[in-house]
Amino acid sequence: MIQKKVCMVGVYGTGKTSLVQRFVHSLFSAKYHSTVGVKIDRKSVKVGDTDVNLLLWDIEGRTSDQEIPASYLKGAHAVFYVADGTRRETFEQLFSLQELARSAAGQVPSIVAFNKYDLKDQWLVQQADAAKLINAGFRMMTTSAKTGEGVEEAFRALATATLSSATTQTVQPPARHGN
Repeated sequence: MIQKKVCMVGVYGTGKTSLVQRFVHSLFSAKYHSTVGVKIDRKSVKVGDTDVNLLLWDIEGRTSDQEIPASYLKGAHAVFYVADGTRRETFEQLFSLQELARSAAGQVPSIVAFNKYDLKDQWLVQQADAAKLINAGFRMMTTSAKTGEGVEEAFRALATATLSSATTQTVQPPARHGN
């Protein structure tokens, strides 16, 4: 089985943890839990005839006074950027997050999930914004951790991209402490 490290990156409160929980456990909680440091989950998916074990690094969200540690991004095979369609500043942060991720992980497959699509009538992100992302090399999808819309598709698209990229090395799972 091939293992791929996927880093979840975005501003605080965009729904990174909720997307992981929806994808891995088919669960959603409206209760907000801030990630401290990094939480690692895993889920195996089948891409064609290949079993891929995704190691999902749910990295704490960026704040105005705290940068994401580059060490969390080292060795990533893919980056899953998350923006909140109802908060324009989360879109604006994507470009500097991309720069940080590329300097730490290199040119790896990535996707931007505009999350909270269940609140699309409150979205502040416009089509012109999408064009800027496309010009910057981002692939975009809309997701809702609450309803599950687009979640499975986004993770599977990224898993597929990791297999077709030049960076197909495998990673070792993190060491487990205790039982």
